Amino acid sequence: MWKPYKSDPFGNALFLKRMLIFALGVWSQKRFKKHFKVSFHGLEKLNSLPETGVLFIANHQTYFADVILMYHCFFLVKNKKTKWSGLKHLIKPKLNVYFVAALETMKAGLLPKLFAYAGSISIKRTWREAGQDVNRKVDLKDISNIGHALDDGWVVTFPQGTTTPYVKGRRGSAHIIRKYNPIVVPVVVKGFREGLDKKGLKIIKPGTELSITFKNQLHLDTNEKADDILNKMMDAIEQSDKFNPSLKETKA
Repeated sequence: MWKPYKSDPFGNALFLKRMLIFALGVWSQKRFKKHFKVSFHGLEKLNSLPETGVLFIANHQTYFADVILMYHCFFLVKNKKTKWSGLKHLIKPKLNVYFVAALETMKAGLLPKLFAYAGSISIKRTWREAGQDVNRKVDLKDISNIGHALDDGWVVTFPQGTTTPYVKGRRGSAHIIRKYNPIVVPVVVKGFREGLDKKGLKIIKPGTELSITFKNQLHLDTNEKADDILNKMMDAIEQSDKFNPSLKETKA
C-alpha cells in the first residue's frame, strides 16, 4: 500500500520519530545536565561502525534513562560531535536505532508509548509478566523483528532483561548473535541506579555521576554454545560473578 511518508521497518513514520526524538531529547538533555554529572567514554569507537548490523549489549540500571542517554551518544557520533553541547545532534538524529524492551513496560503509560514509537522493539518476556513468574516459549516474531531492526540499523539489548545487577543473562541475546551474526559492542552504564528511580524518570540523588562506556567490539564465534557466548557477553558488560562486589567480599 502506498504511503505518503517514509517509515521504519515497523511502520512508524520517520517524520514523527524525528519530532518525538527532538522533543524527548531536549527535555532529557536539559534534565541530565541540570541534575547530574554526565560522562561518555569510547565514542570514537563508534565512528568506524557500519550503518546496519550492529548490536549493542549493555547492563541495565533503569527502564528508560540509560537508553535515552545512549541515544544521545549515537546522535553525537552521527553528527561528528565529541562534546555534549547545543541541539544539532537532535536536529539530525540517527533514526535507525532501536532498543529491545518488554512489551508490558512500553505499554504502561503515555511516556513509555512515546519512547516505544521512537525506537522500541517490544517483545514478550518468556520468564516474567505483570510481576509474576511465567514459563513460555520465545515468540519467533519477536526474534524476527530484532533481525529486521539489525538489517535497518543499530540495536541495543540488555542480556539480563532486568535492572537487578549481576543477574545471570538470558540466552535470547546469545541466540540472536548466533542467528544474525551482528557486530557486537559491549556497553557499561554506571550511576543511574544511584541517581534515579527504577524507571529512570524520578531524580533520587542529584549530582550523581552518570557514565556510559563503549568498549571494543566483542569477537564471538557463532558456532559456540549459547551458554559460552552468554558468559563472554556478561564478562564484557561487567555483570559476571567476578565483578560482583558482594561475592568478592565473601571470598575475602
